[in-house]
Amino acid sequence: MATFEKGILGGFSGKVGNVVGARWRGRNVMRSLPQRGNYNPTQDQLEQRERFSAVIAFLNPIKAVESQYFGKPQGDKSRYNLATSYHLKEALIATPDGFTIDYPKVLISKGDLRGLNNPSITAAAGQILELEWNDNSGQGNANPLDKLIVVVYAPEPNLYQVFDPAGTREEAAVNLPLPAFMAGFEVQVWATFSTANSKEAAISSYLGALVVT
Repeated sequence: MATFEKGILGGFSGKVGNVVGARWRGRNVMRSLPQRGNYNPTQDQLEQRERFSAVIAFLNPIKAVESQYFGKPQGDKSRYNLATSYHLKEALIATPDGFTIDYPKVLISKGDLRGLNNPSITAAAGQILELEWNDNSGQGNANPLDKLIVVVYAPEPNLYQVFDPAGTREEAAVNLPLPAFMAGFEVQVWATFSTANSKEAAISSYLGALVVT
């Protein structure tokens, strides 16, 4: 792949001869056209595709959360790129049918902010999740007005509920209402804190699995 800034052609997009011009990450680039022919991917390549597909299918519905709260961009790597890389390496389980998400290892955020202290969650009647934690405001960089973010995932219908914000650190308890149709489904829950301006976040906590009542 060749890059170019200014020349007799300048930047262009589309195919010219056997090259394709495009704009990629803020730069003008040229790529040669792929060679046609029979190609059989290796077993390792097929496995990597399966891994990538499993992670992207899980993360895409909460891309806005990961893009806002997962670490800090590193060069050309966005927060979402970093989240994808982490989950590919750390949050997959191999099964005879492919790959599934290792829910306890999922992170919806990553950063240096103080996280939830001693959280607990229970299912109450009326499709309510009751979340409690110890208010640790004043410890390190924890602020009373840090906002709580919660992600609830029901694997069977493959549906998410995102609460952003769900409350503040100083509240120490919140009720999370879920849609009535989620009654009876098992859900996975993660929670984290971010600063009020959303610029800093904590490493998220996995709160476990429970059945909505």
